[in-house]
Amino acid sequence: MNHMKTYKLLILLIIASFLTPVKAQQVSLSLPSEKADWFRDAKFGMFIHFGLYSMLEGSYNGRTLPDTTLANGKSWYAEWIQMRLEVPSEEYKKLADSFNPKDFDADEWIREAKNAGMRYFVITAKHHDGFALWDSKVSDFTIMNSPYKKDMIAELVTACKKYGLKYGFYYSHWQDWEYPGGAMPFWYPKVPDNEFESFWQKKSLPQVKELITMFDPDLLWFDTWDWETHITDQRRDELIALVRSLSPKCLINGRISYLSPGDNIDFLEMHDNQYPDKILEKPWQTPATMMHSWGWHAKDYNWKPSQQMIGYLANNTSKGGNYLLNVGPKPDGSFPVPATRRLREIGAWMLSNNESIYGTQPVKDIEPQDGLFFAQKMENGKRIIYIFMNKYREEIEIPFELSLLTSCTILESGMPLVAVQTAKGSKIQIPERLGKDCAVQVFKIVL
Repeated sequence: MNHMKTYKLLILLIIASFLTPVKAQQVSLSLPSEKADWFRDAKFGMFIHFGLYSMLEGSYNGRTLPDTTLANGKSWYAEWIQMRLEVPSEEYKKLADSFNPKDFDADEWIREAKNAGMRYFVITAKHHDGFALWDSKVSDFTIMNSPYKKDMIAELVTACKKYGLKYGFYYSHWQDWEYPGGAMPFWYPKVPDNEFESFWQKKSLPQVKELITMFDPDLLWFDTWDWETHITDQRRDELIALVRSLSPKCLINGRISYLSPGDNIDFLEMHDNQYPDKILEKPWQTPATMMHSWGWHAKDYNWKPSQQMIGYLANNTSKGGNYLLNVGPKPDGSFPVPATRRLREIGAWMLSNNESIYGTQPVKDIEPQDGLFFAQKMENGKRIIYIFMNKYREEIEIPFELSLLTSCTILESGMPLVAVQTAKGSKIQIPERLGKDCAVQVFKIVL
């Protein structure tokens, strides 16, 4: 954001403060830091979990996740199959000898993301199994030593640039089940710190450097959660310093050290499928699944309907956050048809309602209401409030005098809604038919 743009926005905010009625709490639209502007405005991204684990499709040796007969088999996460279903390390590594996603098409993946209304893309460049999807010189456990023999990350970066999406990489900087010294799950003996330090210096930091220097990402997605880890504050800061020294633009997420992220990260990362119930000031996002598993699981039938996921997007938007929605491609590199259908259904909703998502901020002077979410932006000196109706109601009350409403419409069609004066502000009347048309209707109020 340049200085002139900043000054203009401040002037608009001052004008808006005079337009706000006495009965309403003062509106405040915060100015994001320039580096994270695009992230705050984008709101919606695609996550991809793809690797050797995709080949097993959630099952191994007659067992399928979740398998409660194994001590640590109670999980749907197919990307964890090596540990959860106790696949021998050498047998798992041999999957690379037949890894050949012949139907992978970077253009097709990114085109689906763009058409769904997503504005950035994140892929598991290396998950916990240690297998790299790019031409890494640090390790030979890479896609280049598989029958596919092509740099998948390079192809996706080219496609992201073609379609105008920001891009980033998930990198497992802590757990690595292939390289000596990489951390293991908690049910294994803890790796001695000196051995982890060797992994840290010889693989983790060098591969992060490779990803930045080779591909110039817009963000890096590191992964820890509320387990004890080897990522001390010192190692966290060492990794952050490395990223900052190589890239002035690359954003870093809070799961670089979930229990102690520090102040030098760029955005907070929620737990998997976690949706906060309040506004968070720092940029944040929810990593979310369409089914239970992240990696492809052929027997995970728990697909979420697209309407439910649109509701999550609206919820996060209203609280200043982003929605990073995952697809687990099949072993051949194609998207599962149920995932593609949901992406296109979400895209159809975004086609007519994306104005209420991109570049909006939370509303702090309207009390939360069941089944309703609120977002806002400033345009041409006017304050625009978007109301997401996730649960039908006959009337919606807002704390603004009727005389201050320039217009009140259905966003998708521009059709007018009737509003009447009340003792506390205004009441918008909602036609019953709108409750049957779409799971999340959006109304546009111009003050």
